[in-house]
Order: sequence, then structure tokens, then C-alpha cells
Amino acid sequence: MPDGSNRIPTNLRTLLILEIVGRSEEALSATEINAEIDLPKQTVHRLVSMLEREGFLVRDGRSKKFRPSRRLRLIGAGLLHASRFHITRHQILKEVSDIVRETVNFVVPEDTGMKYLDRVETDWPFRIQLPRGSNVPFHCTASGKAFMASMGKAARRRFVDGLTLTRETANTHPDAARLMADLAEIARRGYALDNEEFMENMVACAVPVTDGTGRFIGALAVHGPKSRTPLQEMERYRTTLLAGAEKLKEALFVEE
Repeated sequence: MPDGSNRIPTNLRTLLILEIVGRSEEALSATEINAEIDLPKQTVHRLVSMLEREGFLVRDGRSKKFRPSRRLRLIGAGLLHASRFHITRHQILKEVSDIVRETVNFVVPEDTGMKYLDRVETDWPFRIQLPRGSNVPFHCTASGKAFMASMGKAARRRFVDGLTLTRETANTHPDAARLMADLAEIARRGYALDNEEFMENMVACAVPVTDGTGRFIGALAVHGPKSRTPLQEMERYRTTLLAGAEKLKEALFVEE
């Protein structure tokens, strides 16, 4: 590979490395990063080590491969929260909520679970309170299952094996095998349901929101009390959610 160090400005090198790691579905070694960037090997290794020291990259377990850290993911979430994008996203959530007449959420994955980044509350007096900023489990929520179902089968298995499957209600999946079967069905049909698995009398439906490459960015979800919106009716909201997710993709990730 030719030495491209004189063609890439110094202040862009770390950004290019972060871009490569950020768009990869798998953790990458410095050598694998180097295969995608026209820089000397020693330069890439030095920059990757610096990014690890500063907390932008972390090692994937005990391997020599790197993935985005929580600090880097928070930067990405912050960019999505920037004023113009936040306003556009919130307006789309409101359009969906006006149709389904239940609380609608934009939920993103974090280390500790799924985080409610944005929401539009229903106007019903009786509502289930999960305020913006709340973190909920992966294994028993519609948004968390939509996230896990977006992974490849092997990555999904590794992720589930690393979870503590806390029994939140009588309907929570009791073991990894049952959860994996549910995730396979979610991946096939394109949306996830929560049938009182996280909270008694709460049902939910969620669909993935993807970027221009089809990579999972967040989930668009609706939830409400089962006594008002039975699961079958909640499931029918999937078409409205899917249309909203497509609007979010176009608004946030399609070049103007």
C-alpha cells in the first residue's frame, strides 16, 4: 500500500479511524483498520492506541480488536440530538403519536440497556410513565428486542449469552433459548412486541430505525396499557411505526 500520510491532513486521521470503527458491525483490529485507510501501519497503531487511552475506543473483551466506547456513542447520540435534527425527529414522533394515540418513543442502545432519547406522551389521563432518559432492559422490551434482532445470528447469540435475564414479570422469557427463538421471529417479520414482559399491563411494539446502509441506529416504539390497547391492536400499529421509521431515516441520514 502506498504511503498516503502526506495526502491525509493530520487533523483528519483520527476522524477517519473513528468513522471506520463506527460503521463496522464487528470490532476491528488496528491491522483491519489499516486495510481501509491509506496510512503507514505504525501511524494507525499509534493513533488507535491514543484513541483507546483517551476513551474513544475500547477493546472487545480480551482481544486486540476495538469497538466504539460509551464516550464515542454519546457523541453520536448528541449529534442526533442537535437542534435541527431533534426538532425534525420530534415532529415525526408527534405525527405517529397523533395516529396511534399512545406514547411514542425514540430509543437507543447504551451499555446499561435501551435509553429513551425522545418521546411524545399520549393525552390519555391514564398513562405509563417512562420519562425521557430512562433506561430499560434489552431482553424484555420491544425496543431492546428490536435492537438484538438487528444483529447477525452469531452476534445475537453472544449478546444474549452476556445478559442477565432478570424475570421482570410472569411473561418475561425465562431462558436464552426462548429469547433467541423470539428474536429470530422478530428478525423475520421486522418488528418486535412486548406482551407484558417488562411491566404488568403494559404492551408495546417497536421497529428498527436504520441509517442509509441499513445499520440499526435506534428503535421507534409505542407503548400503552393492555387494558386500553390489547396486544393485537398494538401490533396493528406496526405499519404506522414502519412508515415513521422510514421518515426518520430519510430526515436524519439521507443527504440533502
